[in-house]
Amino acid sequence: MNQHQEPDEQQQQQQEVTGMVCLEADMRNGQMKEVTVGGQKVLLVRSQGQYSAVGTKCTHYNAPLVKGVLVGDRVRCPFHGACFNVRTGDIEEYPGLDSLPCYKVKLQDGKVFVTVSKSSLTVSRRVKAMCSVDAEVQHTVLLVGGGPAALVCAETLRQSCYQGRIVMITKDNLPPFDKPKISKSLNAESSSVLLRSSEFYQRYGIEVWTGKEVVSVVPADKVVKLNNGTSHRYDQLLIATGCRARPLSCPGWNLEGVKQLQNHQDAKEIHTSCLGQKAVVVGTSFIGMEVASYLSNKAASVVVVGSSRYPYEKSLGPEIGRMCLEMLEQQKVKFYMDDGVAEIKEENGKVTGVVLKSGSVLEADVVVAGIGVIPNSDFLAGSDLELDSSQAVIVDKFMRTNVPDVFGAGDVTAFPLAIRGDQMIRIGHWQMSQAQGRVAALNMLKKPTQLESVPFFWTVLLGKSIRYAGFGEGYTEIIFKGNVDERKFLAFYVRDDAVVAAASLMFDPAVAQLAELMAAGKIISKAQAQADDLSWLQM
Repeated sequence: MNQHQEPDEQQQQQQEVTGMVCLEADMRNGQMKEVTVGGQKVLLVRSQGQYSAVGTKCTHYNAPLVKGVLVGDRVRCPFHGACFNVRTGDIEEYPGLDSLPCYKVKLQDGKVFVTVSKSSLTVSRRVKAMCSVDAEVQHTVLLVGGGPAALVCAETLRQSCYQGRIVMITKDNLPPFDKPKISKSLNAESSSVLLRSSEFYQRYGIEVWTGKEVVSVVPADKVVKLNNGTSHRYDQLLIATGCRARPLSCPGWNLEGVKQLQNHQDAKEIHTSCLGQKAVVVGTSFIGMEVASYLSNKAASVVVVGSSRYPYEKSLGPEIGRMCLEMLEQQKVKFYMDDGVAEIKEENGKVTGVVLKSGSVLEADVVVAGIGVIPNSDFLAGSDLELDSSQAVIVDKFMRTNVPDVFGAGDVTAFPLAIRGDQMIRIGHWQMSQAQGRVAALNMLKKPTQLESVPFFWTVLLGKSIRYAGFGEGYTEIIFKGNVDERKFLAFYVRDDAVVAAASLMFDPAVAQLAELMAAGKIISKAQAQADDLSWLQM
């Protein structure tokens, strides 16, 4: 150590661990590898001629980023599509909330050294720097809804030095929670699904009002009214109320044994009421199939009723739908497809059976309905906010509604999708809701930012994850690589001679790579998808 170093510099070096991790010539451009410094795993990246080092695990569900896709200065998670800047560690695309820790890299005499702070040796994630509320700032942002869009909007405001008041109003009894997790694990404890702690909200001055519902909005007065009779003024408003489960429309739809999955309490009730009982799941959507998968080894029997030939037939196609059906059939789940519910039978107020339109009668103790969703926009009646024919809130690519200072984000919205030439669409993706929350916050702060995210979602059946990226609505052909029957495949969805979406099982990181190509504006031709050579995917 240089004896002329300042005390602070000496102290800093005593708190750090430095290790030589490789020779400069060992890694080629565009390569990643895991190295170890002081017992800590670090992701070393050589990109555009420069070395950088960040945390190894995606901050969403801890996927190994070394198996992901590196394009330029960002790495995309192979599992669920989150993206991180390899220079700063900052999260740039969702799902997830936190950024990666970032480490110092030094090149000397042809060797690569990485320095890690001893205090961060066990740290795998980092909250981006945020300001807190300043009571003297007379400005309020109201966030209606307590889902991913509202949470990311609040965090982005604080990350962007907004010091006004932030109030999140949700009718849920929990603050923002990980909703995709509860359909895959119905019995998850609330502590394991909360996205942030109560200390987090207090620290950054984000007020979360649970168990409260906005019943009307008066934009002319910039006021919202709550179900408890109180009124609250805002300067800017975010509508992020999501959707609610569509109820069955047959006799018996409102019996106590008929369940819908909307919140954490619903999940626990479905778990408890189905243990050792005869369960009928109505609907072969992602929610319905995940619930059936979860219950397959917990209920006495599970029967699934679907309106199409196969589950997911419209979204993923008949081949993948048939595979998913067979997966669950092997776990003793029984399917009645091309059918529907005519009536739910009861005795003394308890569900006893389900009568199908085909005439079949199913024994049932519990019925779980997963037949689609309805945008939660009823409270906007009379507010002059423009809704589409499905009652979704119409927003532009800046997340602005037609009313000044009112923004929308998440499942409740219809929005222009960049990769489809700004076609107005509605999709209920966790990742897209987070992206929209960020865009809304930046535009609230007069930082013009357009929504350019590529849709990315996943579903899990019996421990197997199907990934999907793009927007395949209206596809005319599916091109398969691998083998669907062997449950290892990559499917390209083609429309007008171009790939518009892809789905995969056991074929990572193909879907993440395709999402990156789409994000960069690349057009993938049908011929590329058909070719035996997939080197363009950089697999």
